[in-house]
Amino acid sequence: MKPKTINILYWVFTILFAALMIFSSYDSILMNEKAKGFIHGYLGFPIYFIPFTGLAKLIGSIVILMPRLKTIKEWAYAGLFFDLMGAVYAGVAVAKKIDPMLAFMLVWFVPGILSYFFWKKKLKLEDKGRR
Repeated sequence: MKPKTINILYWVFTILFAALMIFSSYDSILMNEKAKGFIHGYLGFPIYFIPFTGLAKLIGSIVILMPRLKTIKEWAYAGLFFDLMGAVYAGVAVAKKIDPMLAFMLVWFVPGILSYFFWKKKLKLEDKGRR
């Protein structure tokens, strides 16, 4: 695959993944009734946890969009994936089944995985270029 193609795919999937995560952080940061109803009322997490996860998702999303922050970017990807896995697990644990909404959340993993994959390919190309 050409370096330009890798770079384009990296940015497409990274922007898509970051946008999905920022979108999902909005209600939590505002701590509106929708977030309270779902995260506290349905999933049973404490209210003080709601803005923390929203801010963590927002910060992680910003970090994956920034160039050069190699180690912190690894942490951001890990944190965003832990958030997604935790949300899916908590939803399944409470519902005791996989409903269509939870299955839809699994789709959010795809741009994240592809973003990470192409970021690693991009790093390899940059390392080759420095030699």
